[in-house]
Parts: sequence; C-alpha cells; structure tokens
Amino acid sequence: MAEAIAFDIAAELIIKLSSRALSQVGLWWNLKHDIHDLKRTVCQIKAVLLDAEEKSVTDNLVKVWLEELKDVLYDADDLLDDFSTEALRKDVSGGNKLTKEVRLFFSTSNQFAYGLKMGRKMKAIKARLASIESGTNTFGFIPHDRPAKTSFMTKRRQQTHSFESIVANIIKSVTHHAPDQNLEMDQLQKQLRDKIDGKKYLLVLDDIWNEDLEKWSRLKKLLVGGAKGSRIIVTTRSLRVAEITNKCQSHVLKLKGLSDDDAWSLFKKIAFEQGHADSTNSAFVEVGRQISERCGGVPLAIRTIAGTLSLKKTANEWHSFKENELAKISKIEGELLPILKLSYDHLPSHLKHCFAYCRLYPKDYRIEVQALVQFWIAQGFIKKLYQSQSLEEIGFGYFKDLIERSFFQEVEGDLMEDMTCKMHDLMHDLAESVAGMESSIVDSKKLQGKKLRTLLNFPNNIDQNFSYETSDLIIANCRCLRVLKLDSIGIQKISPSICKLKYLRYLDLSNNPGIKILPQSICKIQTLLALKLDLCDGLKELPKKIEKLVNLTHLGCEDCNGLTHMPCGIGKLTSLETLSMFVVDKDGSHGGADLSELRLLNNLRGHLEITNLGFVKNAKEKFKAANLKEKQHLRSLVLEWNVDIDDEDDYEKSLEDLQPHPNLKKLFITGWRGDAEFPSWISFLTNLVHIKIMGRGGKFKHLPSFAQFPCLQDLVICDLTELEYMDDNSPKGSQGEPQSFFPSLKYLCLQDCPNMKSWWRTTKPIDDDSNEDDTTDMGPSTMAFPCLSSLTIQNCPLTSMPLYPSLDDKLKLRNTSSRPLKQTMKMNITSTTPSTSTSSLPLSRLKSFLVGNIEGLDTHTLDECLQHLTSLKRLTIRDCKEVDLEGMQWEPLKNLSHLKIYNIPKLVSLPIWLQHLVQLKTLKIHNCNGLRSLLPVFQHLTFLEEFEVMDCKELELSGAGIQIFQDHTSLRSLWLQNIPKCRHLPEWLQHLTNLQELYLVNLPNLTSLPDEMRCLTSLEYLQIGEIPQLEERCPKGIGAEWQRIAHIPSIGLNQ
Repeated sequence: MAEAIAFDIAAELIIKLSSRALSQVGLWWNLKHDIHDLKRTVCQIKAVLLDAEEKSVTDNLVKVWLEELKDVLYDADDLLDDFSTEALRKDVSGGNKLTKEVRLFFSTSNQFAYGLKMGRKMKAIKARLASIESGTNTFGFIPHDRPAKTSFMTKRRQQTHSFESIVANIIKSVTHHAPDQNLEMDQLQKQLRDKIDGKKYLLVLDDIWNEDLEKWSRLKKLLVGGAKGSRIIVTTRSLRVAEITNKCQSHVLKLKGLSDDDAWSLFKKIAFEQGHADSTNSAFVEVGRQISERCGGVPLAIRTIAGTLSLKKTANEWHSFKENELAKISKIEGELLPILKLSYDHLPSHLKHCFAYCRLYPKDYRIEVQALVQFWIAQGFIKKLYQSQSLEEIGFGYFKDLIERSFFQEVEGDLMEDMTCKMHDLMHDLAESVAGMESSIVDSKKLQGKKLRTLLNFPNNIDQNFSYETSDLIIANCRCLRVLKLDSIGIQKISPSICKLKYLRYLDLSNNPGIKILPQSICKIQTLLALKLDLCDGLKELPKKIEKLVNLTHLGCEDCNGLTHMPCGIGKLTSLETLSMFVVDKDGSHGGADLSELRLLNNLRGHLEITNLGFVKNAKEKFKAANLKEKQHLRSLVLEWNVDIDDEDDYEKSLEDLQPHPNLKKLFITGWRGDAEFPSWISFLTNLVHIKIMGRGGKFKHLPSFAQFPCLQDLVICDLTELEYMDDNSPKGSQGEPQSFFPSLKYLCLQDCPNMKSWWRTTKPIDDDSNEDDTTDMGPSTMAFPCLSSLTIQNCPLTSMPLYPSLDDKLKLRNTSSRPLKQTMKMNITSTTPSTSTSSLPLSRLKSFLVGNIEGLDTHTLDECLQHLTSLKRLTIRDCKEVDLEGMQWEPLKNLSHLKIYNIPKLVSLPIWLQHLVQLKTLKIHNCNGLRSLLPVFQHLTFLEEFEVMDCKELELSGAGIQIFQDHTSLRSLWLQNIPKCRHLPEWLQHLTNLQELYLVNLPNLTSLPDEMRCLTSLEYLQIGEIPQLEERCPKGIGAEWQRIAHIPSIGLNQ
C-alpha cells in the first residue's frame, strides 16, 4: 500500500512544484534552486517506485524504505500546503490571474522571516530525500514508467471474536439493548444466565474466530441452562473453531462451494456480459473455465476475479493472468485473501488507496457513498483531467469502477447523494491487509505524536458526550488532519483554536443539536472544502465571514431549523456544489443575505431548500435574482413560504419568477398562498420524478395536468382547500393512449382537499348512486393508472377519478367517497394492464388496506371488496358506522398478518371467520364500545404475537373465558388500556410464558396484581400508567406489589 500512496503523492508533488506560482515564490524567497532540486529528486524516486512495489512483496527492507519515503513525501506535501494555507489568509479577490496564483504562496505577515522559515524546512526535506534516494542504488531499482496514517476514534477495539463481546452480543440480541460497557465479566455472565435459564432458544454465532478452548468451555457452561430443545449454530471459517465448539463431528457441516457448472455460470455472467470478452470465442471459454475452477466455488472470489477479467479485452491477457498472477496463489483450503488480492493488484494506482481507505469503516457498516467520495477528495486521491470537471463526479466514477470489480456490495439508491453500500467482511479484511500501517485504531487519549490525516468517529448505540477538552486535545495533537468527523457525539461548543487545523478539508459536526454557534475563527481554515452541519437544529447562525472560505464546495445545513438567516457574502462562494438550505431573514433584523446572493451559485448540485419566502421584500426582483433557472445541476428544490397568516403582498410574489432548470428531479412547494394559477414553467419540467405540493390553505383551484410527465413516480397534493379538480380534460378527453396516462406513477397521495369532488373539470354534478356503479366491465376506454402501486385519499370527497386496479402495495381511503373503489372492483384488470398475461381480480396483489369513514360503504360492499384481496397482509378498518364485521367472509384473507379495528360500533364480539387467519400476528382493537367479549374466536388465534385493546368500555376480560390464553404461548406483547370492567388481571395471564412486554394503562378499577405475575419469566418490560391506586403499591423494594414484579428488568411507572 505504501508504494501506491507514495507514487501518487510524488506525482502530485511534481505538479505542485511545476506550478507557475511556486516558481515566482521561489524567486521572491530565494528558493528557486531548492524547488528545482526537490522536483528533480522526487522525479527520480517516482521513476523507480513501480519496481520497488514488486520487490517489497518479498523484501522487508524495501518495505521499510517505502515507509520512510512515504513519511518524507507527506512532510513535503504539508510544506507546499503551508505556502497555500498561509497565503490564503490574504484577500485573493483582487489582481490579475498571475497575482492571484502568487498570493496563494505569499504570507501576509513578516515576509522575510517567513521565507527563512520555509527555506529551512525545504532544505531539511531535501536532505532527507537525498538520503532516501541513495537507497535506489542500494536496492538496484529499475525505473518504470507507468495520504498519511488514518484512524477512527473508539474507546477500545471490540474484536468480534472475543469472549466478552460474544457474551455482550448475546445479551443484546435477547434484550434488544446493549449491556453497560462498564460491567465486569462476572456481571455480564449473571445477566446472561438470568435471561436464558429455563428458556428454549436458538442461538446463531456467526463468523467466529476464537480458538481458546478454555473460553469456549466457560461459554458452554453459561448456555447449558436453557430448556430442552435449545440449539446453538456456529459458523466459522476456522476448522479449529468447529472442532473446539463441537466434539461430535457428525454435527460439523462443512459447506461446499458452488458446483463447477454453477461457478462457471456466475463467472460468465460477470466476465462476459459485463465486459469486453466474447463468450462465443473458445479461447476465452477455455481459459475462463480454468480460472473459474481455481476460485474454489466461492461466489465472492468468482465475482471479484471475473470483474477484473471483464476489463481485459484479449484472450492473451486472460491467459497471462492465469499463468502468472493466479499461478502464484497456493491452493490453501479456505484461504481467499490471496485470490482477492489479485484483483487489488490489478487496480490502477488511484483506485488502490481509495479502496484501502475504506478499511477505516467498521465491518458491516453501511457506507454513505457521497461522504466516502468527499473523504477521498479531502485526502487528495481524486485528480482532475481538465478544469471544468467536478471532483465529486470523478470520485463517483472511481466508486463505480470499484463496484464493477465487486469491491463493494449491497448498493442502494440511484443518485450519489442518496447512495449507500457495504463491504463484504473478506473485502474488509483485504483492505486491512493492504492498508498495513496506513491506518490504525487509536484511543482518543493517545493522540499525541500521531500524524493523522483522517479522524473518524463512528457513534455506537450508547449516548456519547464529547468533552470540550477532548476537542482541544485533537486540535493540539492532530495538526495534519485533512478529515475530521465528529457527528452525533453531543458536542455543544467548538473551540476557537480549531483554526489551527490549517490543512483541514472536511469537517463534519452534523447531528449535534447542542451547538448554537460556531467560532468565527473557523473562517480562517481557507483549505476547507466541506462543512457538514446537518441536523444541528440548535444552530442559530453561520459564521459572519463565511465568504473567506473561498474553497468551500459543500455546506450542509439540512434540517438546521434554528437558523434565522444566511450570512452576507455567501454568494461569493462560487465553488459551492452543496447548499442544502437557504434561510431568508424574516424581518431583516439580522442583516442576512437576500436571494440575490444565489445568483452566481450555478454549480449547486443535489438538494436546495429555500425557506421563509413569504417574508421576501421586492419579491419579483429578488425571485428573479435568485437565478434558479441557470442551476442545471440541482436535482431537488424545496420552496417554502413559512407564513402563518395571509400576506397582502402575496399576489406580488409570483411563482412564475422562481423558475427552476428543466433538469430538476424533485419539486416541493409548501405554504404558497398567492396566485390561483400554477406557474407556466411547470410544463417544461418533464424530468420530474417527485412532485409534492402542500398548500396550507393555498388558493389553487386547479393544477396543470401531470398525466404526460414520463418520469413522474410520486405525486403528493395536500391541504389545497380551494382545489376543485386536477385536470382540465374530461375522462375521455385528450389523455392519449392509456399507456401514456401517468406512465411511471407509483405513488399518489391526495389529502385535505375538501372541495375536490372530481379529478376532471366537469359541469355536471356526480351522484354517488350513478348507474356507472353498476357497470360490470368498465372496458378498455376507462381511464386508469397503469402502474400505480400505492394510493392515499384522505379528506377529499372524490366521486370521480382514474381507477386503480393494479395497486400492489398500499391503499388508504379515509373520509372520501366509495364510488371509485366500487368502480375499480368491477374492472377487468387485463383491459388496462397489457403487461399482465392472465386475468386477475382488481387489487388482488394489494398488501395493505386502510379504510375509514367512507361514504356509501356498507357491510356488503366491504365484504365484496375483501374477497379480492387475497395477497393482503395488513388491514385497518376504522370509523365505519354501517359495517357489521360479523356478516363478512374473512377466509380469503389467508395471508393477513396485521389487523386493526378502530371505532366500529356494531362490533359486539370477534367475527367467527377470524379463526381462519392462521398467519395473524398482530391484532389491535380500539374504541369499540359495543365489544363485550373476545370469545369464542380468540382462543383459535394461536399464532398471535401482539394483542392490544384500548377504550372498550363494555369488554369483560375475566369470567367464562378463563382458559382462552392457555394456547397463546406465542404472545410477546399485551396492551390493555381504558377497560373499565377490568377489575383484576385474570388467571390466564400465567400461561403467557413468552410475554416480553405488558402495558397496563388507565384501568381505573384495577387495584392489585395477581400472584401469576411471577410466572411471566420472559417479561422484560412492564408499563403501569394512569392507575394511581396501583402505582403507589409498586415502588421498588417497599411496595405491596413489588415481590410480584421484582423479576422484571425494566418497569415504567407514571408517578
């Protein structure tokens, strides 16, 4: 790894030493010859680095030589950065181009003294390099043409295979809470015994490496207390571990790799389909099969090697790979790293240290790709080929190159700013292996003397409070830092001395809500490229002189809801690519920036939210001055008015003047109360994927038709109280072919639009009893959404709209008409979804259905609807006064796992058909005052895991149903609230041996707990609330009820 880093640093130094500005500085400070000599020496050393790389594999002295060289090159890089960082303290705004370049290396303070100081440093580095250069002759290197120690902070490294961490992780998996890190081992062991003794369990210990026989014996003794039938599964890559953990060899299962045919199938898919090779060429096929067989049937090795070969164009290159690199790998069973390292060895130099840098992440960590790319940029790993390129785009290209070679996996998200990924554990091992001494894990108290360039903190689940003293310690001892990540650790104040980190490129302080203000001295770090402040909602303002951060590229302040304004001069930061929030100064009292400062920020990318637009004065002028239509790289735009009362000037604040660029993907408009007409530019935004319009009582009477937007996937319309219709056309108007009607729409939400009775403009009132309800086949002319997956209609009296037979995710209908639902149920689904090869019932693929207070919905209609929903997993029925659940057929809902019944007055007992719901896991019943008994149905719901009853005033839990819970050993959570007739908890409670959570809330007649509480040995949490007569009997150690509940680890009392 050292040679790869050394090579790139040397190349970067040569570029810097060749710059016109540095040549001029050399003349001023009499360093011309030193700069020339330094460049010559670096060039000579760089020429032999490729040969040194090959020799370092077998020669440890060469490895030492490379490490020494790397350290000197880093110091030389720091020296040249010194010129830049000192000079940037001057104002760089005036003068011609050459003058600006020279000022980058020109100190504002005592020029002569500064020159002497830099001269001494340069001569010292020259001497060190000259000494190292002599080693090139000693080792006989042959010339070929072809960033520092990093760390993340942690209290101490928790090895995943240590005995202590295994015990702690078992406790965490049982209790869902990590044990206190300060507990001694004997305390952890006691906790574990208490949790599993007498209980039947299945324990999986994954990827175990601990080969200590004594510790395994101790662990076995801890685990033998489980009930009969308990099982432990251990997975390991070490046969020794398998032998130690299980003396019975018949219980050791040696997993085999893929068969030769399956391995070859996977190899072909990657090497041929994704690459340049011809799968019909026998030369490729023959050598490819031989290489595939050497991968041992291991999918990761196959994917990695095939990904490397996919970039090689000739069969000769494949053959060379097999005969040379692959032939050197000894076929040791289970040893994959040498095979994986072949792919690393074939990486270009610039990708090698990008990959090795990822060793800093913990194993199985979900990596944010944009942050990773910004780390690479801060370390200088990313190089521009020409000036107009974005470093982030180049870095994202690097990431995609590594993806194609299978160095990352589980990639999620489409755009870089939303994308995440993981590294396979073996790839992480490889990164650790090749990084060597380049990275280390250090304790925050042992930072002194560390030439760290990256310091990453990865918060765990335990709250951290990062002390002011610790931050001072970092600043004092880590002056070479390029990356400092201190998010989510409870920082409340940043030391003014942070300006001493003069090389810092990346500073992440996000998700620290205690930070209220940043020191003004932070503006002295002119090298800063990224400042992350997202979720610092206590932050009141940004530094006043932020314009001095002339290199700032990313300013993250998303969800900084405490910000009152933006500082004047922010518009001078023309390199900005990220500005996630721009806050308009409400009353001008803070002297904040106005919208005109956005005019020149045309490199902005990703997301921009502009808030307090309702307070803009001279709105027409300022809106135009924001120049949104020139910001071609923006993907997401939020326009937020934040005005609670009508503004007389709203009519002057036309949306027409806030026209964005057509490249926009997401548009969110909220709080607009001005024009009744939507701006004309919306029709040009045909690349929109997401549209959200929240009116807060806005004046729009209709919206433009979005039906032809080819990319639109999400459409959300909320709180437009004046909205009457969505589309000027009639149902059979100019919508074109059915396939072109909302061709990509997946999610539609219409909420709180009380005047919208029809989707289309119409002069004829629509009666809910229209004969159209009786149509048995709506036919191909009926307008329907072709690929809608989820639909929400709430508080909108829609009686006429496009239909939705192909929903396959969620349908939520509340306070609306039943007419579109009835029409949809009577459709022939094949008439509107040509891609469906066979006829099926409308909504037969729906997974979740919520229905509440639907006009015209009776028992028969709902029952008829449910017969179609054979894929349904979640059902909520609420506020349906005319519905009698007893008269419905539930048997088709065989896949239902969650059922919620709220405010159904006619519900007297549970419907008999519920007993057919064998997959039911959750049942919640709220506000059903007619419900008197759970019997006889409840005793058949034996797979139930969560049961909740609230606000049922006539319900009797005790009495004749004493046996109903005897079979309910699956129940994990029971919630009883506001049940006046519950005078005592019944005896059936004792049978809930797997119950983990019990909530007793507002049971006014419950005065004591039964002795059977002691039988609830799995109970982890008991909540008693709004029952004062019971709560006063439960204080720890002294309450009359304490002995019945003392075994429960966590008890919540409202008192």
